[in-house]
Amino acid sequence: MPVQYKDYYATLGVSKSASQDEIRKAFRKLARQHHPDVAKDKKNAEAKFKEINEAYEVLGEAEKRKRYDELGADWDQPGGRQAPPGSGRAGRPGGFGEGTSFGGTGFSDFFEQFFSGGAARGHGGFPGTDGESQGRGSDIEADLLVTIEETLNGAKKKISFRRDGQSQVETYEVGIPKGVREGQKIRLAGQGQAAGRRGQAGDLYLVVRFEKHPDYRIEGSDLIYDYEVPAWTAVLGGVASVPTPDGPVRLKIPDCSQAGKKFRIKGRGLPTGATNRGDFYVRLVVTLPTDLTPEQRAAWEKLSRA
Repeated sequence: MPVQYKDYYATLGVSKSASQDEIRKAFRKLARQHHPDVAKDKKNAEAKFKEINEAYEVLGEAEKRKRYDELGADWDQPGGRQAPPGSGRAGRPGGFGEGTSFGGTGFSDFFEQFFSGGAARGHGGFPGTDGESQGRGSDIEADLLVTIEETLNGAKKKISFRRDGQSQVETYEVGIPKGVREGQKIRLAGQGQAAGRRGQAGDLYLVVRFEKHPDYRIEGSDLIYDYEVPAWTAVLGGVASVPTPDGPVRLKIPDCSQAGKKFRIKGRGLPTGATNRGDFYVRLVVTLPTDLTPEQRAAWEKLSRA
């Protein structure tokens, strides 16, 4: 089946001229709205959340966004712009035509074909003209979307794929080990490309990609949470309830706190081993009013004179 083009701008509800900040804000708004933890219709919300995540995975990174804009919606039409070199994926030479189709990985075939970091890797011969090759089939790679909660607790996922030129769909249950890291590869031995009747099949590798979170940013094994406070809270201090993956934490904000100040909550980040974890940082984002009533303006003017 032909690969269906994905309009990532429409998915996030932004124009093609939107700034990176506008794209980020649109993602956060939609991700919070459709996050399976808060939505009533969890099944449909999960699918929608994955679409939003994929769109932000591409548009949220300048280089991928540039490649996407160069591709264009007419990529498969005569005279249409072609995918940039090196954007193809395993089983799809040059990134076009029929190929291995995946399901359950969290990414669409369109993303896998043009924006996946995976690539086929040959380890030996290909089938001979008599179909009796003693070589080894190529390995296949695909991205696997993993949530913060899944890397904290471990999980099981069902993935499916259809090999090149075949109609049969194969399904496997894949174990996500607790503490899995981004870029780590989960190997399914012997599930890659075949190499003839006497040849050894290649392997299937699933490359872990962390799901974009509407609230947290991942830096190594640490989680960063941008907490917005009005200017008076930064000046006068206050108490905040901060949402961490392990539940809310009460945080005291000292008076005269500067924008960008980070508060460390030890051991609430991602796993770094069997028992250790990174840290959770709360980064203070000071918001300023966008409009003032006459009374508010008078109060600010009085403050300025003091």
